[in-house]
Amino acid sequence: MARRLRPVELDFAVSAPLRLVFTAEVTASPEAVYAALADDVAGWSRWFTGVARSAPTHGGGGREVWLTGGTRFSETVLAAEPDVHYAYRVDTTNAPGIRALLEDWRLTPADGGTRLRWMFAADGPAPFRFLLTLARPGLGRAFRQSARALDRRLAGT
Repeated sequence: MARRLRPVELDFAVSAPLRLVFTAEVTASPEAVYAALADDVAGWSRWFTGVARSAPTHGGGGREVWLTGGTRFSETVLAAEPDVHYAYRVDTTNAPGIRALLEDWRLTPADGGTRLRWMFAADGPAPFRFLLTLARPGLGRAFRQSARALDRRLAGT
C-alpha cells in the first residue's frame, strides 16, 4: 500500500535531517548525462543499479520508479535545468519508514566529461535514519557502479 510522504521543496536538500552525498566522474558530456537523467527516464533500468522499471508521468513533470524487490516511488520533478541540475521528490511510496525524500543531481563539466553529484536527502524516524546511514557504503557503491554503467551506455551511442 502506497503512503503519501511530506511534500518537500528544493530547500530540503539543505535542511534534511539526513543527507547522503556521492560523486563520480564520467567521460560523457553534461548534455548527454542530463539527457539520460531527465529525457530518457525509461532508460534508467538499463544503467541505474536496482531500478527495475521507470517511466515519465505528467508530461515529464513526474516519474514512476519500481526497484528490484518491489519498492515503488511516485515522484515530482522539482528542478530540470538542462545540463546542470535535475531533482525530484518522492510523493508516495510503499517503502516503510520514510517521511520525506528528495534526490538532487548536479552536473559540472570536468576534464572533458562530467562530475556527477547525487544527494539523497531524507527524513524519517531515528531507526530509519540510522539504517540509512548504515546503508551509505552500499548506496555509494551502487551509485559508482551506476555512473560507470551510464558512462558505458553513453559511450555506445
